[in-house]
Amino acid sequence: MKLLNNILIIGFTLLLYNCSVPKKENKIVKEVKTGYPISPVNIQNVKLTDEFWLPIIKRVQEKTIEYAIAKCEEEGRFDNFLIAGKKMEGTVKGAMPFDDSDVYKIIEGASNSLISAPNKPLEKLLDSLIGIVKIGQESDGYLTTWRTINPAKPPAPWVKVNEGKRWEFLFMSHELYNAGHMYEAAAVHFEATGKRNFLDIALKNADLMVKTFGEGEGKIHAVPGHQIIESGLIKLYQITKNEAYLNLSKYFLDNRGNPENHELYGAYSQDHIPVIEQDEVVGHAVRAVYMYAAMTDIAAIKKDSAYSSAVQKLWNNMVDKKMYITGGIGARHDGEAFGENYELPNLTAYNETCAAIGDVYWNHRLHNFSGDVKYYDVIERTLYNGLISGLSLDGTNFFYPNALESDGVYKSNRGSCTRQSWFDCSCCPTNVIRFIPSIPGLIYSKTNDEIYVNLYASNEATIDLENNKIQISQQTNYPWNGEVVITLKPEKESEFTLKLRVPGWARNQVLPSDLYSYSVTSKMQPTITINGKKVAAAIKDGYFELKRNWKKEDKIELNFPMEVRTVKANDKIEDDRGKLSLEYGPLVYAIEEIDNPNFDKITVSTSDEFKVQKEAILDGVNTVSNNKLKAIPYYAWSNRGVGKMKVWIQEKSNN
Repeated sequence: MKLLNNILIIGFTLLLYNCSVPKKENKIVKEVKTGYPISPVNIQNVKLTDEFWLPIIKRVQEKTIEYAIAKCEEEGRFDNFLIAGKKMEGTVKGAMPFDDSDVYKIIEGASNSLISAPNKPLEKLLDSLIGIVKIGQESDGYLTTWRTINPAKPPAPWVKVNEGKRWEFLFMSHELYNAGHMYEAAAVHFEATGKRNFLDIALKNADLMVKTFGEGEGKIHAVPGHQIIESGLIKLYQITKNEAYLNLSKYFLDNRGNPENHELYGAYSQDHIPVIEQDEVVGHAVRAVYMYAAMTDIAAIKKDSAYSSAVQKLWNNMVDKKMYITGGIGARHDGEAFGENYELPNLTAYNETCAAIGDVYWNHRLHNFSGDVKYYDVIERTLYNGLISGLSLDGTNFFYPNALESDGVYKSNRGSCTRQSWFDCSCCPTNVIRFIPSIPGLIYSKTNDEIYVNLYASNEATIDLENNKIQISQQTNYPWNGEVVITLKPEKESEFTLKLRVPGWARNQVLPSDLYSYSVTSKMQPTITINGKKVAAAIKDGYFELKRNWKKEDKIELNFPMEVRTVKANDKIEDDRGKLSLEYGPLVYAIEEIDNPNFDKITVSTSDEFKVQKEAILDGVNTVSNNKLKAIPYYAWSNRGVGKMKVWIQEKSNN
């Protein structure tokens, strides 16, 4: 990554802070045990060569990270740490109490980049950013810059203050939210570099949290307003094995909905009833999925059946009644929230990019817990559609909400009809930065003697099983076609199980629920060959499961036949009645006015025939067309100016 000429971060900070940090008492474990029966294969062991995903990841690494650093410098994100540490004069800069977290998320995304591709200049830049963070930390570990600078004057008017003390108005102060993102980023940075400079900042803060919150005399009985500290504490526990971090995480979860612990924040913050009694996804969608991810961690680590039961009920409600066809979640702009069951409007859909990211984190944990294919069906749908739609093709413009329809007038994206270059509330751009470089870590997972191939993308990977080391490669043009070639090179000939996911769309399932369905059941069947010979492998629980004695250069060829499919929604979704949407493979398609002069008159029917062809538009996509319309992948919409768009198209009767 090019270092920014207009930011003197490196030289300035290294003068202020020596990045070498003395060792702390917290013991660091050599191998992190997550508590899950299935382990993801780390991105450091997966080299992506894919023509679809690699350009997106490189765009973030080469453009978006640098762009976000410049924006953070411009808006005073870094200055706040220096002002808090009395190395600079001034008042709080920025408009949000969680601006600190944007810096942490940039560090996390850049650290994920370092894991997959070592880069000394980038590592040096991160040392500088971490040095700035260190300056803002108080001597006892406290770190929320706006409150250190002037606790009586929060940057946002909706953060209420009374006495101007720490931990006041936790419902919206975001002190614990900032900490959670710091812990998550510090864990990834430590994994990427082995350095403790950021980790020790996080551990010092976490130790303060343990002293401050929980059961016991003199401690504060409260929970965070915006969840994420729970999963962040668990990450620190997994690194250090310090049970106090795990216990505090569970304390924060256990006491949501407990009026004897604190004044309840209500359903907006999932704080209306105890978490193990919750069976409907409600309130702020990002807060919700971050909480559900941490609950899944507790279910796995503690083998807690009450938590396990609750997250399954919540997941069922979301996927059965509250998920968009793009994998997006959160129907309402008001409160950035889930709506009622089947409340899924298109023009006013919220579908925050952060919520899509949080939902992938949650579903990944659920798969690691159970191995159930349905969680990856949701992950794939979200990744290819409602998540990457949040980032423009130039890497410097962003959707905060992701609508499924545009009239070219309604300003769905926080005052804009299209993507914006930045927001005063910049959580989504920086969340994209932290997430997208980690995508290779979603492709494979494993047990002692099983390899799960969960996503299809060209790559070279090394996977350690209990008694063998396997080199595995994929060659594919997915999602533009469904042909995949997998080559295995085990270190030694041995028996193990390979589980190859058959995507939900190839099993005639839109989502693992009845919320959406294909108008016509496809008769085309996935096929598999091994070393050129067709194998009559049955699909078991959504996977081709192959247990055999694998040899070097064994070659597997998969074919998931793709065709344009029309999709109908459950009739209970009012906005989608009498309409159809188009899909091709894992991609949801949309029509834009720029391609369709007759936009308002377009109809489709279940008997329509379509042509699929690669076009040199939108960085190269497969378009879907016939004599009535031309459709593009939904994720690429609004990259050619403001105009009308829709995913759900009026159905024309075949009669």
